[in-house]
Amino acid sequence: MTKLIHERLAGQYDEIVTVFANTGQENEQTLEFVQRCDEAWGWNVVWVEAVTDPQQGKGVTARVVDFGTACRDGSVFEAMIAKHGIPGPGFIHCTRELKERAITAYCRSISWKAGTYDTAIGIRVDEIDRMNPKAATARLVYPLIKRFPHTKEDVNAFWIRQSFRLELKGYQGNCKWCWKKSLRKHLTIMAETPEAFDFPERMEKLYPLSGANPRNEEKRFFRNRLKVEDIRRLAATGNFAPADDDAQINQMDFFRGLDLDVGGGCEESCEVTFDDAA
Repeated sequence: MTKLIHERLAGQYDEIVTVFANTGQENEQTLEFVQRCDEAWGWNVVWVEAVTDPQQGKGVTARVVDFGTACRDGSVFEAMIAKHGIPGPGFIHCTRELKERAITAYCRSISWKAGTYDTAIGIRVDEIDRMNPKAATARLVYPLIKRFPHTKEDVNAFWIRQSFRLELKGYQGNCKWCWKKSLRKHLTIMAETPEAFDFPERMEKLYPLSGANPRNEEKRFFRNRLKVEDIRRLAATGNFAPADDDAQINQMDFFRGLDLDVGGGCEESCEVTFDDAA
């Protein structure tokens, strides 16, 4: 999408700014991919990270970093959890705080006022049901749906022709352990790279009650209120068929009562959708 925008829409805008919002929990391959794209096509990508003010009522600001200085220890994500609590089903705020609000904060910092610019969203034509119903009001545009219709197959065909691509399997996604992934994907990742879950496990211990919590109950990242230790225990049994690299497949398993292929509508990554846009 970004390549198409720069090549085909540059004449329609006074300025095009490409922004990557880093949460501190992306796979290293994602960061390398963003850097290689920038080097290959000269987009001058602006890397931003959310700066969470712990004081209630104070909004997110944006810190500009680069490939070398980008957070990799999770501290950006942790600051958000300390204030707003653990995200998960029923508490969907990680993308909002760490990506959407970081990007809009950066836009304010360069004197772009809300409502005066378009925001391009990388949802494909085969994902049209994910479009924000408030897109026109919020000036959200979907180039891969309307201007240059692309399916997942089209995108993959483009990358096959390139000298590099995102070196991640389909089930890994950009975020190491994203709670929106299906349980099968979590079990597969736990079996292959258990260290990917070190961060959420530490957050479970440090901030179980943080953020808005009217029922005063411990929050959970994962569906069915699973904790990291539950995922580790289930993965250790080996009684599941690993996630497929690219396509979701109906697979047999031995965990009664747990649907391993239910995801949260964002199983490969957490693209910015600006669902809270007014």
